Amino acid sequence: MAAKKILIVEDDRRIAQNISRGLQDEGYSTEVVYEGLNGRQAALQPTVDLLILDLNLPGLSGFEVCRSVRAERPLLPIIILSALGEIDDKVEGLALGADDYLVKPFDFRELIARVATCFRRQALSLAADESQEIWQVANLTVNVTTKEVRRSDTLIDLTAREFALLEYMIRNRGRVLPKADIAETVWSLNFDTGTNVVEVYINYLRRKIDRDFEPKLIHTRSGMGYVLKEE
Repeated sequence: MAAKKILIVEDDRRIAQNISRGLQDEGYSTEVVYEGLNGRQAALQPTVDLLILDLNLPGLSGFEVCRSVRAERPLLPIIILSALGEIDDKVEGLALGADDYLVKPFDFRELIARVATCFRRQALSLAADESQEIWQVANLTVNVTTKEVRRSDTLIDLTAREFALLEYMIRNRGRVLPKADIAETVWSLNFDTGTNVVEVYINYLRRKIDRDFEPKLIHTRSGMGYVLKEE
């Protein structure tokens, strides 16, 4: 089994390198970034399994990095490691989606324990999800078992027919779906070129899952149909 990869975004090079060496000694793989913008980009890579994040960063604050990464990767464990120890700072960090908050100076043994706890909690969550069918494109998640739809942390209310259309599209994500195929699968109809039911429901979905969110996921392919994908 490949070692879990931990990204450390910390502008103090001495602290960052000490954390990196200590984590490697515990069997983890590490990557170190010293400022916010590159840290955010690195954290969005699917090879990163956990993020350790300072708050006072050049380029982009740790608060902004946390908010952005959580929106794009809802399941990535994030531990904030900061000298900002006021209750308000902790509350804000946790409210933005961090899983844990550790104040500097800290005992490295406590950091190791919290990293292990995050991975253990994640494993339990994934085990619970194995009994459910969950599909994801970018920050859109569709739980076919519970009929729950989310963009990032926003719960989206769909009608039964809207959900059926979205389920068909996400199961075939990346494929251009002709209107005839959609009508036959979702409505059990032989497609009538005189009806606009598919266009109407595509517009319903766009208003609910695309209009107020980025990236846009439902795309029209002129003369061919529709596709659900991140572009």
